[in-house]
Amino acid sequence: MSRSAGVTFMRGAAWLAAVLVPGAVFALIGYLLWRGLPALGPDLFFGRTPPREALLGLRPVWDGIWPACAGTLCLVGLTLCLAVFPGVGCGLYLSEYATAAQKRRIGLAVDLLAGMPSIVMGLFGFSLILLLRRTLAPDANTCLALAAGCLALLVLPVLVAATREAADAVPRSLRLGAAALGLTPAQRLRHVVLPAAARGIFSGVVLALGRAAEDTAVIMFTGVVANAGLPAGLAGKFETLSFHVYYTAAQYQDQAELARGFGAAVVLLALSGGLLALARLLESGYRRRWRKG
Repeated sequence: MSRSAGVTFMRGAAWLAAVLVPGAVFALIGYLLWRGLPALGPDLFFGRTPPREALLGLRPVWDGIWPACAGTLCLVGLTLCLAVFPGVGCGLYLSEYATAAQKRRIGLAVDLLAGMPSIVMGLFGFSLILLLRRTLAPDANTCLALAAGCLALLVLPVLVAATREAADAVPRSLRLGAAALGLTPAQRLRHVVLPAAARGIFSGVVLALGRAAEDTAVIMFTGVVANAGLPAGLAGKFETLSFHVYYTAAQYQDQAELARGFGAAVVLLALSGGLLALARLLESGYRRRWRKG
């Protein structure tokens, strides 16, 4: 094969790969919209319950996905509250303050946690409840708080890696300039490193958000149930859209019920997209605030 032919082949292969990746994404989204859009409507969310009474929690919703939507939002929000601070803090420590030996040891622990299958994390949470029942808390049970804690451990490596990479990518000239101006390490971190690394950190938060919203294996062992209703508290059972889609796909009785499952998948996709857009807006606002000083 001549050199020009090899270059042409590599260019064609690269072009094909560039087409296949977005093509697969658009094909998947298009299929979900094709199957799920006809099912969208008030009945999908609230069933036979009046929407106002369902939204206010005055009457339970037994045949709609509104409780699953509320449970998903609560689960994702609580997971991020538990994971963002330690994840970002660990990433910044590895980038700014850790010694070479500490970077190796902590990095190994983070890599091991990143390779943990989600179902193993769910079994860990379930085993923790069994241990608590036999020791400190005989009435302990699976719940929203346990599921969020296990998901937080699952997404923690994503936040650590994204924060560390974003902080490491900050130009050395900015750090030297901060030192020349007499900034302390804490001031340098606050006024130079964090604003410059904000985009990468928010990207990690978005990835963690998506993982928390779609994971099913963990929550199956830690508190999710069908027809749980709106979350009653951190110690209560809950529903999620991802589990609703899984349960419907496994147990549907007719095509109408399957169509509602596709509708729930579209809602989950839209919810994840909305949370992604919100994270991007927060990122843009933070960067504008930094530029204004």
